[in-house]
Amino acid sequence: MTSAAATNINQSVFVGRQPIFDRQRDVFGYELLYRDGQANMAQVVDGDEATARVMVNTFLELGIDQIAGTAQAFINLTGNFFLSHNYEVLPTKNVVLEVLESIEPTPLVMQALVQARQHGYQIALDDFIVRDSHRALLEVADFVKVDILALTSQELLEQIQVLKQYPVRLLAEKVEDQDVFELCHKLGFEYFQGYFFCKPQIVEGVKLSSNRMAIVLLLAKLQDPDIEIKDLEELVKNDLALSLKLLRYVNSASVGLPRAVDSIAQAVGMVGTERMRQWASLLVLANTGEKPSELMRVALIRGRMCQELSRLQGASPSQGFTVGLFSVLDAYFDCEMKQLLANLPLCTEIRLALIERQGPLGEILTCVMLYERGEWNKIENGRFEPQVLREGYFQSAEWANEVMNTLGGETR
Repeated sequence: MTSAAATNINQSVFVGRQPIFDRQRDVFGYELLYRDGQANMAQVVDGDEATARVMVNTFLELGIDQIAGTAQAFINLTGNFFLSHNYEVLPTKNVVLEVLESIEPTPLVMQALVQARQHGYQIALDDFIVRDSHRALLEVADFVKVDILALTSQELLEQIQVLKQYPVRLLAEKVEDQDVFELCHKLGFEYFQGYFFCKPQIVEGVKLSSNRMAIVLLLAKLQDPDIEIKDLEELVKNDLALSLKLLRYVNSASVGLPRAVDSIAQAVGMVGTERMRQWASLLVLANTGEKPSELMRVALIRGRMCQELSRLQGASPSQGFTVGLFSVLDAYFDCEMKQLLANLPLCTEIRLALIERQGPLGEILTCVMLYERGEWNKIENGRFEPQVLREGYFQSAEWANEVMNTLGGETR
């Protein structure tokens, strides 16, 4: 392979991740997603090489701890990867090897899967449908992933009845709303993959509780573009819990101030009003109730990535951060975005981005959301180079992990 071709491959490989939850809605793992080029580009690598690129980019260069933390990392492998044992460069403690639905259970493949388990790896069957010709795979699997959208209700019940005869754990894929999550929960699935947690449970005619309205009003005050430094300081100081958390966060390694600060006034003076508003806003969101902690992580990743992409596009990085952070407000409060923003003094550009996905900020937010969901073919061609999106996403995820660790139990 020529160096030019290698460079082209490096630049065209996208990598993303999608959360997998347990029955308590805690993150159990992430599936690593990849695609070997943009839709309008020649496909210069096959599945094996694309998988290799993902392994190099995510496990060897970035490090699995930055990608999945202590959660399980699910990664798709081709049949050749199992047969060649190339997966053995991966750690065994928190890696789940996914058997693609296109892999036929030949004697060689079955032998390779048995050996993978003997090495200590867990095996998942991706998009599995029970067929006599593929039942042997159930004998070597730890997880079975079922595409909920690909089956009727009756077919789903029939599949579950058969699968429960084997010592496998069931994982529901493409769980995109709360109704589907609750159905799969009742059917006995142990794990759930999808973005159901990012969507609001809107009940028509129900208003925000007084507690949640107080949170929205605090966010409104924090976002007031005309707020004076002394007013911001007073606002934060009046909320003792917020004040303590903000000082703890400001003094953390993830912020990286040159010296410790012991007062809100000192913090505002050192970092400025804008950053204090951002940090205070994310700390307020970290205490909004019983939502999964992953929702906070998504808000942080979106905020940071929108901030950096806005900087590259010549838009306001500060407004980009606000758009990304606030893009999950509807899910936090189970309320329509338009209704929530009516109480927030946000500029027109931010409102258009959050409600209509319009304007430069709206386009950037759409790009970030498509990336996180692995829908890379829908990203507008040429807006950002693939490596910029890939690196931006994982740098944002790393930053979000640092913030979550600093906030500790407050994000749960």
